Amino acid sequence: MQKFTGRKHPELSEALLKIKKDLKKKEGKNASKIKLSLEEKKLLEKIQQQTKQFNINNVTRTKAYLHFYNQYQDIHWAFLGHMVSRNGGWNMTDLKGEFLSKLLTKNEQQFYFTFLERGNWLIFQDAYPQFLVYEESRKRNKNLFHLLPYLQVSTFMETIWNHYWNERDLYLLTIALIINEQSYLEKRVIKNPLFQKNIFHSIEFKLQDSLSLNHILFPIIANGKTHVIGQTLHHFESLHERIWLGKRLYSILFHDKQLLSKAVQWANTHPHTGSRKDYWPHLFHDVKEGLPAFSLLPRLKSCQLIPGSPRIYSPTLTIAWKNIKHLPAEIDDWFQSWKVLYYFLDSKEKTIGEIQSDYCKTLERLELAAITKKAISVFE
Repeated sequence: MQKFTGRKHPELSEALLKIKKDLKKKEGKNASKIKLSLEEKKLLEKIQQQTKQFNINNVTRTKAYLHFYNQYQDIHWAFLGHMVSRNGGWNMTDLKGEFLSKLLTKNEQQFYFTFLERGNWLIFQDAYPQFLVYEESRKRNKNLFHLLPYLQVSTFMETIWNHYWNERDLYLLTIALIINEQSYLEKRVIKNPLFQKNIFHSIEFKLQDSLSLNHILFPIIANGKTHVIGQTLHHFESLHERIWLGKRLYSILFHDKQLLSKAVQWANTHPHTGSRKDYWPHLFHDVKEGLPAFSLLPRLKSCQLIPGSPRIYSPTLTIAWKNIKHLPAEIDDWFQSWKVLYYFLDSKEKTIGEIQSDYCKTLERLELAAITKKAISVFE
């Protein structure tokens, strides 16, 4: 995919040219702050407290995103964030589930959880205050986005929110939030030396990538059954690839109103617990059904259990992991160049959301890997 690094670039729309003009003024400069009234200071405290209240764990964050989207359905990213955050929770509990708990040591499980949890926490504490500022702006019918710099939100998003307040361009706002959150994570998580050493350079992370475990699944109800659609990310370290993945995921969820309605209906009728039982109770269970000894016989075939086999253990988040206290987010504005606007342009490629078959094969490969490792340990 084009990274917009060459001399020739696609032409920007009139709206993007207007945003470019504003962003060029902000390149390399600190966000401007004005003197706040006592009322505005109290409002900031309220927003920070509300954010802290819901930023306890993956379940509380995921629930907060959905609640906000149900109130303000023009903020598409809130629902996209909800669905992606569900996947974050499932990835966290997988570490204590049936298969990965056999493939990773306890230290490795802890490192992976810390990595996933830190990213989930950081995105929420950046995105949710933006939503609350928007909510207060709507309630008062007054633009309050000058408050964003006081919440350590990128100057890029202050520009975008001001544009959205005037133009109500839903697509542009959503893509901007995708760019912002992935760029926000880049230095704080992806380039963090600790995570680089223990996650990205580890054999297990490469193993996950080769097994295609980085599936993002969106459950929907189709023909009376829960079907999953989505995408797979193979190069998690690449900011470019993560942004384009976000765009593809957005397209999958929102390009078809009927499909979106099914996804929202599923989300509202299936509270997030972190267990994969949430979407496929025929295959997963949050209670261990099998015997204590791990079976060396496969039990999966095309996402169905071989008759007589126990379901795959997938615990809830509260059972799998305790809440952790985070260090404050590093203060640093990622925005440096207006050229990030080229990410708003359409790639012209058709996004295919069919993933269920690949996901089923991944589960079988994962089961086989766990069985193989167990068999080797038995005969050592």
